[in-house]
Amino acid sequence: MARTRAYKSDVKAAIHETALDLHEARLIDKQTMRRFDESCLTQVRKFTADEIRALREREQVSQTVFAMYLNVTKDSVSQWERGDKRPAGPAAKLLSIVAARGLSAIA
Repeated sequence: MARTRAYKSDVKAAIHETALDLHEARLIDKQTMRRFDESCLTQVRKFTADEIRALREREQVSQTVFAMYLNVTKDSVSQWERGDKRPAGPAAKLLSIVAARGLSAIA
């Protein structure tokens, strides 16, 4: 199953896909591929509870609607905003994308 990647721009997507093909053909090494990953892919950052709440409020949506966009439960969003838990995996990646590009980027 192929993973969906979130790129910083269409140009960087094209560059990264080309580099990925070269890596699979063993024409560039892992270390070089990592540099392409860092420069082309949207980075995942850690969010504080206040940052998550501010991000949701910036997008002007309720916890329930925000949870639906992120494909998590409303309780998860509530726990993140209280600081009881931290988002991880795909949810953390989606939050990074929403922070950079807005909720419409994942709609």
